[in-house]
Amino acid sequence: MVSYKELGLVNSRDLFKKAVDGGYAIPAFNFNNMEQLQAIISACVETKSPVILQVSSGARKYANQTLLRYMAQGAVQYAKELGYEIPIVLHLDHGDSFELCKDCIESGFSSVMIDGSHLPYEENIALTKKVVEYAHQHDVTVEGELGILAGIEDDVEAEHHTYTEPDEVVDFVTRTGVDSLAISIGTSHGAFKFTPDQCTRNEDGVLVPPPLRFDILEDIEKLLPGFPIVLHGSSSVPPQYVETINKYGGKLSDSIGIPEEQLRRAAKSAVCKINIDSDGRLAMTAAVREVFANKPAEFDPRKYLGPARDALKELYMHKTEKVLGSAGKA
Repeated sequence: MVSYKELGLVNSRDLFKKAVDGGYAIPAFNFNNMEQLQAIISACVETKSPVILQVSSGARKYANQTLLRYMAQGAVQYAKELGYEIPIVLHLDHGDSFELCKDCIESGFSSVMIDGSHLPYEENIALTKKVVEYAHQHDVTVEGELGILAGIEDDVEAEHHTYTEPDEVVDFVTRTGVDSLAISIGTSHGAFKFTPDQCTRNEDGVLVPPPLRFDILEDIEKLLPGFPIVLHGSSSVPPQYVETINKYGGKLSDSIGIPEEQLRRAAKSAVCKINIDSDGRLAMTAAVREVFANKPAEFDPRKYLGPARDALKELYMHKTEKVLGSAGKA
């Protein structure tokens, strides 16, 4: 077994308490490769933001679990080389079994999510509690989930929302012992979060999706004051990336995300972790497509992955400074 402490990582417990008290959210950026990791760390060091390196089960299969462990350890050292030691969490996103969570804990993860939201309520509690009991033996923090987000992300797929029931939250948290809870208040996975007919046009003619269910969030805050809440599926799908992708041969015409002002509002509440994956994919794809279109003879991966890394860094800095409020909180 490898402890995350040997790798220089931290769990999320103290970070979440500071975030809830401070009215900001910690970015949970998904990564699959070196360029994404470089962009995340350099952006968060430059803005002095704590960060959660988030790995889905699909990303773990893609990158290899052993390589991921050393990449996380390398991220800690890279931050030091850049001149500022930021708190770094290595987190399993949407773990779907006790065995997967256990394996991640034993390979150096400092935080895991067990997603039993698709199970009957009592089965979700039983599975989540089992993971919590094992994780806490190793001082690893655990995120659970109540409610179902629509959309597609890696191995997670659902057609419809099931909003979190505030009345279930206290019972779930009390019986499972989770350290944080992902809730469903209208965010969704993937780049295609809403269809145009679900949206209205603002005065500038821009399609605006229905607002998040802040009433559910407020009810949960009243029932569990100060308890760390997590939002999944919180990419904003910036139109400039969609336009660039489509300009150079892509087809993402109906990509609509969560408005950043709604995420900023959420970050000022008990929401202390906000997951962002699709925005990074869009930024990276837009940069790569642009290079391929303008320099069709280019075949050196560094010449198209380098600009993609730069675009990612710019995006991540924007998120920490302007959206989540985590800049300067390391």
